[in-house]
Amino acid sequence: MFNNYFKGDTVGDLIRQLGITGGILAFFCIVYFYIYLPNTTNHGETVVVPDLRGIKVEELEKYLADHKLRYSINDSAYSDTLPPLSVLRQFPVAGAIVKENRTVYVSLNRVAAPTVPMPDLTDGSLVNARAVLKSNELKLGRIYYEASPFKNLVREFRYRGTPVEAGKRLPKGSVIDLVVGDGNGPADFTVGDLVGDSFEIALKKLEGWNLHLGRVEIAEGADTTGVAPFVFKQEPLAGDSVRVGDPINLWLAPKDYKIPEKENEDNL
Repeated sequence: MFNNYFKGDTVGDLIRQLGITGGILAFFCIVYFYIYLPNTTNHGETVVVPDLRGIKVEELEKYLADHKLRYSINDSAYSDTLPPLSVLRQFPVAGAIVKENRTVYVSLNRVAAPTVPMPDLTDGSLVNARAVLKSNELKLGRIYYEASPFKNLVREFRYRGTPVEAGKRLPKGSVIDLVVGDGNGPADFTVGDLVGDSFEIALKKLEGWNLHLGRVEIAEGADTTGVAPFVFKQEPLAGDSVRVGDPINLWLAPKDYKIPEKENEDNL
């Protein structure tokens, strides 16, 4: 009887046969996708990933086991806002819906902060010091003012209350206190030494000292073509008394320039 059901030469018989075949295929698809597949892949058994940020590594395994999850340490980084060996980042992120027993990859906070060299802020402006500290991942702390004709000129920098030398390595995120001029010091002061500085550095120092560039000349017999010029001589000399706004004359030459012998003989 079943075989006779598929026999027939009319269009109606053909449509009936196609309908039966499609129904059988649909039945098997429903059984496979909604009964067999869910039972073999734990379909529907999902959990929400909790927020792990700040949880210490020794507490992580039990905490995730309670949420039917596992973890694996991916890498490490540093933050001064979280405890050492606690979770900094995670993947999948908090709130993601995953299958049970999914592995969550975590980054841990390092025990000690990486270090950076202390930049030289001396004779620079307060604005420049802020930018330099930030670019070196250091923090600006308190600002102390001392009598000086140079307002906001950095005179000293301190770490934990003690003066620190430029180049000393400090932990990232260290707080640096600055001692700067208040602009109320005496009008006369002693000019610093520019000899041996590059022309670029000399200009920055003059700006910090509230002095301006006067006459610029090339030292006798010197050739600065294609080379960085350095200060060979200055006027007024280092140690001379000057006033805010005075001009400073400079003589430039290559770094290893020496006075010609003729000039040496004339000075004897």
